[in-house]
Parts: sequence; structure tokens; C-alpha cells
Amino acid sequence: MTSDSPTPPPEAGELLLAQGKLTAAQLDQVRRRQQRLHTPHHRAIVDLNFASEEDTYRALAQIHRLEFVDPAALELSRETLDLVPIKFIFHYRMLPLDADGESLTVAFSEPPRQMELGNLRLVLGKQLKIVLATPSAIHAVIKKHFGLGAETIQKLREQRGAADAAEEMVFDVQGKETDTALEATIAAFVDQILQEALRLNATDIHLEPYAGATRLRYRIDGVLETVPMPADLHALHPAVVSRLKIMASLNIAEKRLPQDGRIAMKTADTEYDLRVSVLPTKHGEAVCLRLLGRESLFLDLAQLGMEPSQEAVFNQLIRLPQGLVLLTGPTGSGKTTTLYAALAHANDEGRKTITFEDPIEYQLQGVLQIQVRDSIGLTFAAGLRAALRHDPDVILVGEIRDTETAEIAMRAAQTGHLVFSTLHTNDSISAVTRLLEMRIEPYLVSSSLVCSVAQRLLRRICRHCAAPDPSIPDTLRDEMAAALRLPPGDIHTWHGRGCVECNHKGHRGRIAVYEFFLPNESIADLIRPGLHTAALRDAARRLGWRSLRDMGWPKVQAGIVPLSEQERWTRIVDPTALGMEAALRPSGDR
Repeated sequence: MTSDSPTPPPEAGELLLAQGKLTAAQLDQVRRRQQRLHTPHHRAIVDLNFASEEDTYRALAQIHRLEFVDPAALELSRETLDLVPIKFIFHYRMLPLDADGESLTVAFSEPPRQMELGNLRLVLGKQLKIVLATPSAIHAVIKKHFGLGAETIQKLREQRGAADAAEEMVFDVQGKETDTALEATIAAFVDQILQEALRLNATDIHLEPYAGATRLRYRIDGVLETVPMPADLHALHPAVVSRLKIMASLNIAEKRLPQDGRIAMKTADTEYDLRVSVLPTKHGEAVCLRLLGRESLFLDLAQLGMEPSQEAVFNQLIRLPQGLVLLTGPTGSGKTTTLYAALAHANDEGRKTITFEDPIEYQLQGVLQIQVRDSIGLTFAAGLRAALRHDPDVILVGEIRDTETAEIAMRAAQTGHLVFSTLHTNDSISAVTRLLEMRIEPYLVSSSLVCSVAQRLLRRICRHCAAPDPSIPDTLRDEMAAALRLPPGDIHTWHGRGCVECNHKGHRGRIAVYEFFLPNESIADLIRPGLHTAALRDAARRLGWRSLRDMGWPKVQAGIVPLSEQERWTRIVDPTALGMEAALRPSGDR
């Protein structure tokens, strides 16, 4: 007599496969990752980015016959949150959502074990109704209501007592009477700041002291966002700065002068460099950390956001034997990332590459990288002169700041070297007039400059909550139709509604928009002292040049970027529309 063994419950991946949100090949890859890393099946799906976190956890909830909720969309009262001790909320990553008599609805990020539920029932003295939510949503709600670092304050209160938690915490520089528990707690908090920045894909961390408060902000997709923190953390600001200084090998005793350093860190599979800048202010030291992910060096040019025609041109530029290629745009527009992607593709055994940077942001294998130091005379110009005696094929000059550097770079571009550099101008065509304003001879500009590229970074629409946006003004619809050569009825725009995946912002990640200007002989004939940018732009447009705004419209039509981002970065400001024409007119003309 045989008995049938119970049928195991389905996996989340099997449900997603049945729903058409996962392919059979992806499911096999998930199972291989699960076996190799011993990670839960549903976490492997999310880690591989095969399905959204929300879809995966909805499937997990269905398997365990639990209700799925989004706590970020609920209005949670402080009274309900206080029903569960804060240390349980942090330990179990759970949230009380609603209380009804002796019953308490609690959201977990993972299905809890029966032993854990039994312990919680005993401690809380209530019947528990369990629902499931995504880890990101629970983390966001905890941060919103308790602040980043609430665990640190809780631990300090337990270690030192509530009375001491608000006192200023500092490190003992001489190492006497060191409070190792305090240092470990501060170190854990700093790690939490860094981990949160990585989780949110932040590019910068700003820690700023003010009278009676400390503000923590992350720059995410180009916009600074304030991170809630408990008020008690202001007392820990000197200790947090000291911890960061120790990590960056800076002088923790020096609090009067600016300092710069670097921190190397890594996660399970990614390495990062953190550029640290400390600035003394009236209320303490402000810290800015720039996160530099080394994996971004090896991006394909298509991943950067170039159109196929632009990618083809850029691939040809990388392989040129000589010439000057300039990247233009404001700070934070992605120029460095584009340059390093170009160098990574241009770097091979047959060519020697030397870079001059201030500072060196990424480290490239097989490339000689030199840090500019103006204080000892190692300027861009001096370093460039010395580099030319080392027989380089490719040279990167971090920035053309002065006439001397510009002239040496251009002469190098004429004598068998491929030179890359950056220039701060608003568009690609203005690079020519800027060089002329720096008193560079017109013949040098026309014979050396092979391409000028302008770029901007636009926020992407979250692909999980993208929806049609019919609210496009008629004037923009007509402009977009003319640029794309489409009937106005075929014009479509999109926006992100906001979801769990994008933290209800509607944006996730950024993409670059590029503008290429390649001077030819007819353009070279126009380059002379006193040349106006408008005249050069008109001539270039007749030869097929397309502006940043023109290049942004295809991405709007394709649903990659919203119309609001296109307007924010490429709109041409008309002074008359701002009422500035009268204000700028001489008084005698009024």
C-alpha cells in the first residue's frame, strides 16, 4: 500500500511564467542562481531583474495565500505604529498597518515562520493578521516615519541611557577610554548611509550641519532629495564626520581647513570609489561624497543613450589617428562617463593612452593616469607638455581651462595624437566661439577640432508604471510633429504614474541626450575672430546639424523620457517671455 506524497507548492517563478512575466529560459537561470548562491527563489528573480519586485511579491503572496498590500500608499497613524516596539519593527522588517480590537494587521517583507509569529503574539498580546509587502515599500515607510538612523538612536539609548543619547558624541583621538560600543554603532550608521545611497542609486551624499539639526540628502537622478533622520542624530554629527574621515585617511583633528580624500568600498559583486570632500562651516563640518561605480566604465555606447547614427560616428571618432574631440555641457551632465566609456573602447595593446585629470574619478587598467596638482606646478598645460615626450597615441585632458592648455591640446591634435577633453559651454557649436574667445588662432580651431559633442542627462520614465500622457500642449505637439516629421495625430507622450519600483516618483534612472557638431570645410571657412554663435548655428543647421532639443524628441515619442524632462533640459528661454527685455533695456530707451 502506497501513500501519495504531498504536492509541493508552486514557486513564484512558475506563477510568473504562467502570467507571461517570465520566460522559461529566465526561470532556468533563476533556479541556477538559487542553487549556486543559496538565495530564496523570489529574491533571485528580483536580483536578476527578470520581473518587477511588485509582481514577484504578489506571486509570493498568492503562493502563501496572503493578501498583498502597498504600505507606501496607506495613511499610517503614529498611534498604530507605536503598537509595536521599534526594535521589533527593525528586527523583523515589519509594519503594523491597522488595529481592530484584539486584532492587529501586520505587513512583512518575507512570510514569517510560525515560531516568530508565536513570539510576536505573546509579546504584543494580540491576534495577528499577516499581509505581505515588498521589502522596498516597507523600507521606504520605515524611513519616512522613523528616519534613517533610528536604529542607531535606539542602540545608543540602550547602551548609554536616554539621558546620554542627546549628548555630543566624539572619538577619543588619543585612543584613551575608547567607547568601542559607541564606535561600532557609529560605524554601523555610516554603513547604513552608504548602503541606502547604493540602494537608491544615488550619485552624491550630502551631510550638512545647521544650528540644532543635521540634514542628509542624496542626489538621485540629478535631483537632491532630503532623507528623514531622527532629531537626536544631530548630536552624532561630529562622530559621523570623524568616522568618514578615518575611512578616507584624513586628519580628524583638523577641523578648520577643507580636506579631500577617497574611500574604496564594495558590495557582493560591485566595487565603488567614494570621493570625499570635507568643508568647514559655521555649525560644523559639511561632507559631500561622490559615488563612482567602476562598472559604468564599460558601458556600450548605445547604453549611454546615443542614437544609432551618433553611435556609428562616435565609434569612428574613437579610432581616428589624430584630432580633437570635445565634450561640452554643465557639471553633472555625464561628460566624464562618456569620456571613460570612449577610452575603455579606444584602449588596446596597439595604442598608448595617457590622461590628465582633476581628480582621477575612475581607474582604467592599461592607461597611464596622472593627477593634476596646481599647487606644485603640475597643471594641465605642464602635464600635457611632458606627456607628449612619452609618445602617446591617445590623450585625455580632463578640462580645457585656459588658453595655454587649449593651444597645446590643439597642436597635439595636429601632430598625430587623438585628444579628448571637456569644455563648459551650453551646446556643441558654442565650443568654437569659446575657443576663439580664449584667443586661439582660427586656423588651429578649424584644423584641429574634428567633433564637438554636447550632452544632458534626462530622467527615464519608470518602465513599470509608464502610461500615456495626453496633456501635451498644442504648441509642443506641433513642434514635436515637425521635428519628427510625423502628423500631429501620431504624436504620443508618456509619464510615470508612480509605483513601488520607483518609490512612487514615476522616474527611475537617467539617459543621455547627445548633440553632435562635426565641422566641415564650409564651416571651417566661417571660423574667424568675432564669429557669432547664431551665424555658425544657422550654417550648421543648413548642413544637417540637429540640436539637443531635436535629439530629445525621439526619446519622448518612444516613451523613454517624459515631456517634462525634455522641457526642463532643452527648452530655449525667450527673454521676452520672462519680461526681461524691458528690464535689460537702457534707461534712455524706456
